[in-house]
Amino acid sequence: MNILLAGIGAAIGAMLRYSLTNYGKRHWEWIGKIFLNLPIPTLVINLTGAFILGLIFSMQVSVFWYALIGTGVLGGYTTFSTLNTELVGLYHSKNYRGFVLYSIASFIGGLFCIYLGYGIGVFFR
Repeated sequence: MNILLAGIGAAIGAMLRYSLTNYGKRHWEWIGKIFLNLPIPTLVINLTGAFILGLIFSMQVSVFWYALIGTGVLGGYTTFSTLNTELVGLYHSKNYRGFVLYSIASFIGGLFCIYLGYGIGVFFR
């Protein structure tokens, strides 16, 4: 049953990621230009996914909800492979400052968002 929940959640998460990526590319391009041509939609997706995962982890939800939301929706929503592809693209385009900024924003920002979500979840639990 949990594998079915994870699969349904992953489909939902992938559709959310696709929609938000397309929206972000149309409406947030100016933000990326300010910050060394960074891929802002992927950054927003990964940071919000980290926050939500920290939140649900701290709330100690049942296996049912964790399979559906944590593994499924957030597994389909966040994207480590796209992050790495974009990092390689920044490096190959010789945007070294953007490469470093995007790396720090993604990895350190992701850890920060996990802890922030976790802390808020513990506070309201």
